[in-house]
Amino acid sequence: MTSLCVFCGSSPGNHPRYLQTARELGALLAQREITLVYGGGRVGLMGALADSALLAGGKVIGVIPQLLLDREAGHRGLSELHVVSSMAERKQMMGDLADGFLTLPGGIGTLDELFEAWTWTQLGIQEKPSGLLNQDGYYDSLLKFLDTCVNEGFLRPRYRSVLIVENELEPLIERLTG
Repeated sequence: MTSLCVFCGSSPGNHPRYLQTARELGALLAQREITLVYGGGRVGLMGALADSALLAGGKVIGVIPQLLLDREAGHRGLSELHVVSSMAERKQMMGDLADGFLTLPGGIGTLDELFEAWTWTQLGIQEKPSGLLNQDGYYDSLLKFLDTCVNEGFLRPRYRSVLIVENELEPLIERLTG
């Protein structure tokens, strides 16, 4: 069985379409028998994603630091919930449990997770694919910045091309798991 680690916001965002996409992704993963690995939260896009996957009969593995669990932000109804001591340990465990990474809209925590997984690939620590859902152009500015990094000589074109970018969920899932 394939597993995907999904990085996304612990907030719902300002537009209902973000929650809808998280719910759609959870259902799609369950239908395709792809295990969801994520940050273990019960709120925002993370909670909607996990709830949707569980409702559709999917397997959901959460990884959450004790600090966040203590704040009652942890999801208690998952297939598995791993409690770790730090954010760094969380990212490492999520990476170890997943066959690839998919990033939905989110903030700096989401970007931190994406960039760390992508950096692992650049450094040869792992060869798992990383994908970015550019929903409604959410990441257009980030993608432009990454192109600037290439143009200015701070990111090699081959590493820029490693990041899989799609505007729709289904093609992104196909490219990450195919």
